[in-house]
Amino acid sequence: MSYRSVDPSSGELLAQHPAHTPAEVEGLLSAAHAAHADWRRRPLTERTAALTALADVFERDADRLALLLTSEMGKPLAQARGEVMKCVDGLRYYATNAERFLAPRDVDGLSGLRNIVRYDPIGTVLAIMPWNFPYWQPVRMIAPVIAGGNTLLLKSAPNTMGTGEAIVAAAAEAGLPAGIVQTLRAEPDVIADVIADVRIQGVSFTGSTRGGRAVAAIAGANGKRTVLELGGSDPFVVLEDADVARAAARASDARLLNCGQSCIAAKRFVVHRSVAAEFTEAMAAGLRAAVVGDPRDATTTVGPMARDDLRVELVGQVARSVSAGAQVVVPGGRRDGAGYFYEPTLLTGVTRAHAVGGEETFGPAGAILVVDSEEEALAVANDTEYGLGSSVWSADIERAERFAARIDAGMVTINDMNASDVRMPFGGVKASGYGRELAEEGIREFMNVKSVRVAG
Repeated sequence: MSYRSVDPSSGELLAQHPAHTPAEVEGLLSAAHAAHADWRRRPLTERTAALTALADVFERDADRLALLLTSEMGKPLAQARGEVMKCVDGLRYYATNAERFLAPRDVDGLSGLRNIVRYDPIGTVLAIMPWNFPYWQPVRMIAPVIAGGNTLLLKSAPNTMGTGEAIVAAAAEAGLPAGIVQTLRAEPDVIADVIADVRIQGVSFTGSTRGGRAVAAIAGANGKRTVLELGGSDPFVVLEDADVARAAARASDARLLNCGQSCIAAKRFVVHRSVAAEFTEAMAAGLRAAVVGDPRDATTTVGPMARDDLRVELVGQVARSVSAGAQVVVPGGRRDGAGYFYEPTLLTGVTRAHAVGGEETFGPAGAILVVDSEEEALAVANDTEYGLGSSVWSADIERAERFAARIDAGMVTINDMNASDVRMPFGGVKASGYGRELAEEGIREFMNVKSVRVAG
């Protein structure tokens, strides 16, 4: 079989990527395992120099890489280039900081011995990555994993395998030895066998909660370490003393970035009743001002959704919510004609019982939930199975920080929209997964934290 890359702005076939045969899968595993035996012994300075070289390739080829990304999943070209440059930043961050993060440390005062904590590589990591940020998600795994002396197999999403191949080509051009970073093109049954293989020591999965739990079950049965970054239904809480105009402007930005296809994008807008009318009007204006069109056009702010099945699901969620009593503020909806375009939509009068209030929505549709107090806002924010990102808006920063401490989420942003940053740990709680990517915490997830006790 083969995987099809389709231009979501036109529906036209871009490329086909054949699945690896069983013999090729075996070759990939053998190459990764063999490469690790050498790579783990290379000086850390050599491994970080490789990250710098890879960053240089990404920066030099940013325009070409961005165009490929736009063609495969519909991200507007400026946003695609921003994603490529974010990879450059992430690679250079770990090139600069990996030595400090992984330096052995002495622990004093235990049993009269010399006590050392080391961070040693574990082996080959399988990274099962999504389509919505098909450069950034893999690169933010690749950088810490290979800096730590591990090797990596990258399984990209079926519709963005071209970007995965581009990452591996860039790694080769940067001078990384063969076997350090490779792509794996395979179906779930093959992936299950790969996870179980003794040569795989860890698995990182970003995607749906259902998919993540399936991966975790296989990994757990085989004693493999996992990091899961799963779905989200992130609350965007606007308290009565917030800067409503700015909050509404950032709310529309949050709902439209990447066509709303982001796990940490704000999805449920929890707004105090005293400012709800003002907020709704301003957010609606922001959504109506969006320019939906060809993602290669510099004037476009919202491209197509990445796949038609994703659009069909969003159409259904909105329709079910309206049928159940949610009110339409901005009608939006599916655009007829070529491509998988969806005009921004805004609903109000939403509750947890509505599809857009209780499910994860992955597209440019926003849901406003009106509350009467700070305590009700907190209860609504936490009334979800998910716990990835969130934001809270208030003129009183201390109040906002107290509120943030009570939100069940891996990330809280005060007076702005959420965004991942390589310098801050990233991950969720509850059905949004476990483990952390990025920052110091992320590089240690796939290291053996080893205690060494020295007597005499």
